[in-house]
Amino acid sequence: NKGEQKMIKVGKPAPTFTAPAFHEGKFTNVSLEDYKGKWVILCFYPGDFTFV
Repeated sequence: NKGEQKMIKVGKPAPTFTAPAFHEGKFTNVSLEDYKGKWVILCFYPGDFTFV
């Protein structure tokens, strides 16, 4: 189902996604597919000063 969320597990492939990123002074969209075949570290954190 579209919108269905799956549990991400350590050591397993991450699901494909596209997200906005700020790079070299401008916003752009990046996709995990852009890095296929390369080592990638994904780090997620809540925005600064949020109550998470």
